[in-house]
Amino acid sequence: MKKSLLAAIISGSLILAAPQLEASELNFPHLETIGVSELAVEADMAELNVEVVIRDKTAKGAKDGSDKAVAKFIARLKKAGIERSLIQSANLNLQPQYHYEKDKPAQLTGYRASRRLTVTIQDLSRLNAILDSALEEGINRVNNIALKSSKEDEYVAKARLAAIKDAQQKAQLLAEGFGEQIEGVWEIRYFEQHPVQPVMLRMNAKGASYDVAESYQQGEVTIRDRIEVVYRLK
Repeated sequence: MKKSLLAAIISGSLILAAPQLEASELNFPHLETIGVSELAVEADMAELNVEVVIRDKTAKGAKDGSDKAVAKFIARLKKAGIERSLIQSANLNLQPQYHYEKDKPAQLTGYRASRRLTVTIQDLSRLNAILDSALEEGINRVNNIALKSSKEDEYVAKARLAAIKDAQQKAQLLAEGFGEQIEGVWEIRYFEQHPVQPVMLRMNAKGASYDVAESYQQGEVTIRDRIEVVYRLK
């Protein structure tokens, strides 16, 4: 008589079948485990996304204002030792602005120009000073600040190995518990995970509180991984 043992464990819970693989597709004894892992690592970097928004009566005035703020901020970052490769500046977004009144044609009131910059800060202790310099050079919006780790690749590899071991241990315990023996791995399903980089701050620069920004210098980045394995039983 054919035996079929399907087991999927997620956070200690036993599930009869996985959505990716129906029991009817395998006609031999098998079990399935899902290995998971999670690492919380200290952040030592940040990715800062800021923006300058300028409104002017003319398109050229709005463009010139945004270009000037971006150029001055980039020059200040380079002077502070930030490599140009760590600074990404977006193209200009220029839009006409209109005033609308009922039963009247739209009236052009001016133009709105905006440009975004993303700065990778490799030393988290410099975050506050860079935020200050952004404001001083005309940058008027802080969109977000995401925490990062300079050892991300190393931690991702550790999380992956931990997920593999978790899947192996679950499979062994399940097989022993049901009086079965594992013959070998039949299938491995893996989808690469991305570290969870928490957003520290989302606000207009006008209302910035740098004491808040400093308090995130000891933040953490969560790295998770997951692997699904189908084992063939003897």
